[in-house]
Amino acid sequence: MTARVVVADDQSVVREGIVMLLGLLPGIEVVASAKDGEEAVALVAEHAPDVVLMDLRMPRCDGVEATRRIRTDFPGTQVVVLTTFDDDDSLFPALRAGARGYLTKDAGGDEIVRAVQAVLSGEAGLSPTIQRRLLEQVTAVPPPRVASGEPELPDGMTPREAEVLVLIAEGMSNAEIARSLHISQATVKSHINNLFAKAGLRDRAQAVRYAYVRGLARSSGTSFT
Repeated sequence: MTARVVVADDQSVVREGIVMLLGLLPGIEVVASAKDGEEAVALVAEHAPDVVLMDLRMPRCDGVEATRRIRTDFPGTQVVVLTTFDDDDSLFPALRAGARGYLTKDAGGDEIVRAVQAVLSGEAGLSPTIQRRLLEQVTAVPPPRVASGEPELPDGMTPREAEVLVLIAEGMSNAEIARSLHISQATVKSHINNLFAKAGLRDRAQAVRYAYVRGLARSSGTSFT
């Protein structure tokens, strides 16, 4: 069986590279490619593909919203996320939106084929790294919550961004933070950019001072979930 696939990615070089790679793989036919989530939904309506390989961070309509709309309006089309990001803030919203597969962009051709075949068979097409993350979430002991009397995180910071900030304050490099939180360095950089923008920080030295002034770095055991 040949799977008819739509590729959605906002970076033209990446999108064209994925299309070229898929053209070399057995059992896959690329019927269209989209530069954002809005176009991906329209192409699914036009071509009724078996699978969409969906990036997450895209303009107009991101991959999570596009996945939700496709799975609601076109339930015969499955979605496999193909993204740079493997953090919880990317993974779980995509799965809740209806994605049946989740791969990072370092996946090889064989892994993409297996994921496509898996979702068409009614199974989950998850990379080994993502499977480990899900297993960790299921088996992990819930961490202690911040006491109810303590203030909420400042400047609209997410719990994950706060964790990254604390590790910066402890002197960790991006690579060390990635290993500690079991995420990619690209995801670490994304969190740092976000928290720097929210808190108005210019560099890591300011970030360290901010963490202590705001009481986020009181101890390495502080939890933000």
